[in-house]
This record gives sequence, C-alpha cells and structure tokens, in this order.
Amino acid sequence: MEDDPLFQDDDEANTPLNAEEREQLIPSYITLRHELNEAEQVNIGEGLRWAMSRRRNVLDQKFLNELHRRMFGEVWRWAGQYRTTARNIGIDAYRIPMDVRQTVDDVRHWVEHGAYPPDEIAVRFSHRLVAIHPFPNGNGRFSRLVGDLHARQLGRPPFSWGRANLVDAGKTRARYVAALRAADNHEIEPLLAFAHS
Repeated sequence: MEDDPLFQDDDEANTPLNAEEREQLIPSYITLRHELNEAEQVNIGEGLRWAMSRRRNVLDQKFLNELHRRMFGEVWRWAGQYRTTARNIGIDAYRIPMDVRQTVDDVRHWVEHGAYPPDEIAVRFSHRLVAIHPFPNGNGRFSRLVGDLHARQLGRPPFSWGRANLVDAGKTRARYVAALRAADNHEIEPLLAFAHS
C-alpha cells in the first residue's frame, strides 16, 4: 500500500480523532490505516459474538455503552465512553447522555405503540444514534450493529447495509452517507432502502 497513513482526515464523513484520543490506541504494532481497520474489524467481530451470546435488551443505555466497549475495547482505551469533544458531525458533547436516553425512550414508545413497521423502527434507531455520534469514533459501525440487534429483537432479520455491493466500497459508503443526510432531513426511505441493499 503506497499511501496508507494511520490518521488521514480527508473524508468529511469520517470522525477525526484529536491528538489525545489518538494516543489511546492500544496495539503498539499499528502504524498503517489498514492495520487499524483490520484490528478494529477483529474486535467488532468479538463484540458481535458477545452481543449474540444471549438475549440482551438493546434498549438500555448501559448495554449500548458496553456494546461499543466490546466492539472497540481491544483497540481504543476510550471505547464505550461518550466523547467529550466537538466533532464535525453529531451533537454537542454535553448533550450526549440525555439525547441517548431520549432516543432509547422514543424507540420504546415506537415499539409499544407500533408507530412504524419493525424494520423502520430499527433503522430510525440506528440513524438517531449515528446522528448523535456519542463516541469518539466507530459510530457508524456501532449504530448499524445496534440496528441489526434491534431488528432481531423485533423478530426481523439483520440488515445488509449495502453489503450487496462488494465491488466498490467507496460507492457503497457514498450511498450510505447520502442516505444518512436524507434521514437528517426527515426522509427515512433512502436509509431504509440502503439498509436492505
């Protein structure tokens, strides 16, 4: 890989880490971006196995923090802890605990009252979490897994989240970001379609 810097912040859809957060990288062997991606992917797999090991209540703030910790805790010391700094996307850091709590309460209400079909509830939950951007990084991967887990909790299969297009990951990511932006503007249909693609 000719150009694979570890922390490249040229993609506005990525969450850039500040210097203090970068220093909390655990594996000392990681010097290239692809090594970081591989380590995170292995850790995410461990988090998924933990989440699937028994029935868990996805609509619980402690579970959500623990899930993020399980997904990234072998790679980052801040895993599972809400961010405390501003980001290029997401809400102000001081609002994170109350907005996550409000989101969980809203989703409970949607489920209890059948406000939306089950798949849409799970996708709206995922979108609200990624819009909050509660953690220093990994929010998209975390929120998609939460959407999958909640879909399963509602008796539905997990989503594919664009994995049908394995040829061009860049186009898939662009479609995901465009669908998120549409959902930010209260158009959930593109994100729901992407979740099923």
